[in-house]
Amino acid sequence: MYRLDPRYPPAPGSTLTTGWPALAGTLPTGPATLAIEGPPTADWDTLSARLTDELDRRGTRVRTLDIRAHYAPPEVVRRRTERPEDTTDPYYCKLAENHLRDLFGELPPTPRHYGPDGLLIVYGPGASLVPYDLLWYADLPKRHAETAVAAATGRNLGLPDEPPSLRRLFYVDWPMLDRHRDRLAPRLDAWLDLQDADRPACLDGDGLRRTLAALARQPVRTRPYFNSTPWGGHWAQRDLGFNPGARNTALGYELIAPESGVLIGHGPDAQAEVPFQLLCVLQPEGVLGPDVHTRFGTSFPIRFDYLDTVDGGNLSVHCHPKEPYMRAQFGWDYTQHETYYLTHGSPDTRVFLGLREDTDLALFRKQIEEAAQDGVPMDPADHVQTFPAEQGRLFLIPAGTPHASGAGNLVLEISATPYLYSLRFYDWLRPDADGRPRQLPYEHGLANLETDRRGDAVARDLVQEPRTLRTGDGWREELIGALDEMFYEVRRYALDPAATAADDTAGRFHVLNVVEGEGVELVTAAGDVHALSYAETLTVPAAVGGYRLRALGDARVLVVKALVRC
Repeated sequence: MYRLDPRYPPAPGSTLTTGWPALAGTLPTGPATLAIEGPPTADWDTLSARLTDELDRRGTRVRTLDIRAHYAPPEVVRRRTERPEDTTDPYYCKLAENHLRDLFGELPPTPRHYGPDGLLIVYGPGASLVPYDLLWYADLPKRHAETAVAAATGRNLGLPDEPPSLRRLFYVDWPMLDRHRDRLAPRLDAWLDLQDADRPACLDGDGLRRTLAALARQPVRTRPYFNSTPWGGHWAQRDLGFNPGARNTALGYELIAPESGVLIGHGPDAQAEVPFQLLCVLQPEGVLGPDVHTRFGTSFPIRFDYLDTVDGGNLSVHCHPKEPYMRAQFGWDYTQHETYYLTHGSPDTRVFLGLREDTDLALFRKQIEEAAQDGVPMDPADHVQTFPAEQGRLFLIPAGTPHASGAGNLVLEISATPYLYSLRFYDWLRPDADGRPRQLPYEHGLANLETDRRGDAVARDLVQEPRTLRTGDGWREELIGALDEMFYEVRRYALDPAATAADDTAGRFHVLNVVEGEGVELVTAAGDVHALSYAETLTVPAAVGGYRLRALGDARVLVVKALVRC
């Protein structure tokens, strides 16, 4: 059965506490300085007040310092963190490379100026820029930030008094915060999860690092969630139990490394969500493998997510940046290649993919502009080919290829990790959730449009037939998609009931998803056992080495696998 809250116990010797009294009980009476770092989405005023109240009850003398009061003026923050050429682009800007120090003017005096006794708590993004004795990180997963900024209740980093912007959140705030958090991870004294404001969870720093070191040697599943969009469907609501009160389930975050988290704890009342990215930062070779780590650093380069359009609408017709454009304009070292695996589809639904042989590029541009500027409808199928959305079919989507999933499908995207660069050409004249026209960065899209691969070459190259790689007693492993221009490939296991197939990471991580059947049991050479049910995604770190997959249930099981190519 699909689990909404996969959870892993803390390593032996770890301390996981919950509630403000327990947090206060871990602190000395002084003299000491506690720096509490974290994102701007955290409720810093509440954190300061609740922690101070608990320490007062214990008789601890407490003083507080809100580091946010020392931000530089807004115009200085903007000038330091955005290139002049980015200010004219309403959709994107190049990933910020700044240190958090660039957000500040004069930093406050060092803690010794606040007196020799008691406990000084410095809190807010950048708190660790002043000298400290203890360091905590107070976190809210990124999905909370996106929701808050979209609702205009959140704030951007360094701009607490200005209206928030998703553009700045994605391309300025998150890169700066991620780098800062990653630098702090080896020396954190505690990790705080603030999702329950009345009962925060706290995992001690050494326990955090020991637990992540253990998880880097065993299969691990991240916490999944779905958001809602104007095109979303209802499969995940009906079949998996996600978001029963939401208008739909659209994009399903199975494994998107920059946003995904791992639940560490003993149960729903005692758990902390920790970014999956910290696994890659603290255990890069164990998770990624030496060669992948050399190539991609600590960036986990493959993502798995769902596009649910069952009883929903068509996705926008769009493409993704080619690699030179991605590097120069947006700042990523690698680009957004994608694939669509049809977990649910039919001959009556469709996938848009690649230009037709007879596409008139000038007419394509003209109709895109008329739709965006004057609301004139167009038929994308006049320019972009369509294919039956046959269940079990994989479509390869290298950067620059125009594509979209049609309504009525459940797509498992098996893609490169960059995920915030959908260069839309046409969105069916659909408004966003607030009734406004959806943004269409079609000029970026046209600058990246792949015009050489069209017509029959699209089907030949991008809609491949499975090729058997290995077989055994009741199972086979197939290659279902690979291209020279894409750095990863997609394979599939077909297992008869009770069949067992052996595999080995061979120094490169694997990512698995059960696309048909009840599920599998994965057993590693070290004896770790992990069940994987239908629709679930599992990361097998490079350090796992050998493992076996055993089919569960009375019917055939299909498992897709993605890995970085040699």
